[in-house]
Amino acid sequence: MTVIKMSHAIEPRKDLLDRVGNLDELKIFNNQVLIATYIRPEKTKGGIIMTQNTRDEDRYQSKVGLVLKFGRSAFVDDDKWSWDGTVNTHDWIVFRPSDGWNITINNVPCRILEDTSVRCRIEDPDKVW
Repeated sequence: MTVIKMSHAIEPRKDLLDRVGNLDELKIFNNQVLIATYIRPEKTKGGIIMTQNTRDEDRYQSKVGLVLKFGRSAFVDDDKWSWDGTVNTHDWIVFRPSDGWNITINNVPCRILEDTSVRCRIEDPDKVW
């Protein structure tokens, strides 16, 4: 598998968390998961410049997000969750682009998904496209 490594001026997790800001007053209900959508930076480590149209598509077609918050019943039903992993806030997760509801928080594209829409957890958001 070929991974296109991106050139990040700021580490993506820190960048998203700084831009979205304090979410203490935002309550997520039930089994819902709030994620910040990962949008690739303009440039790859190899120096290739991504067009703005390509980057704009990440708002709708991205498959990677950073978990910001989730409801009290997310990831706790043993009948739905039979895998040996956990999902925590600030984890990178993969989901299907058609899943969830697109919203914007503090000018950061986000999504609200059901916990069962989370397909896997990854360490590096550049590994999936």
